[in-house]
Amino acid sequence: MHFLVVVVAAFFSFFLVMMIAGVFIKKEYTITRDIIIDKPVEDVFAYLKFVKNQQFFSKWWMIDPNAKKTYTGVDGSEGFIAAWDSQNKQAGKGEQEMTKLTPGERIDYEIRFEKPFKGVAYSYITTYSTIPTSTKVTWVFYGVNKYPMNLMSALLKLNTMLGNDLQQSLQNLKNILEK
Repeated sequence: MHFLVVVVAAFFSFFLVMMIAGVFIKKEYTITRDIIIDKPVEDVFAYLKFVKNQQFFSKWWMIDPNAKKTYTGVDGSEGFIAAWDSQNKQAGKGEQEMTKLTPGERIDYEIRFEKPFKGVAYSYITTYSTIPTSTKVTWVFYGVNKYPMNLMSALLKLNTMLGNDLQQSLQNLKNILEK
């Protein structure tokens, strides 16, 4: 019996320490990855501005190719919304809206998640001509994880996992555009 009391007390102590630690863990996150693509910036941006093209290179859009997708607005322009609904818990349900488009330079998105959790994140992709035939593409994902989700994100090393997904997506993009 004494052993059980010690185990339960240790568990609750650990739980309490973790919950207190969550108050002090950073809530904001920013994940940035980039890649050089051997194509002119005009060609790269012309492909990137269409959200529907993400189904071919974005690891997240590729999780469930059979997800129900709906589109609102004109792809390649501000206000375009691409929504998904999947039975796959990794894909979940949500929508991505193009909130700003700076031709040849930057595309901003707001991503609204409904399942498996509710939340909002932001993303942008920039293109920069390194030389006339080469483009640096930078993809940034950022937002706020409210308490206690910030603790879960830290424990699960969410920044590393999302960063790896971003890098894989950029590599997929490079493979497509350099064919």
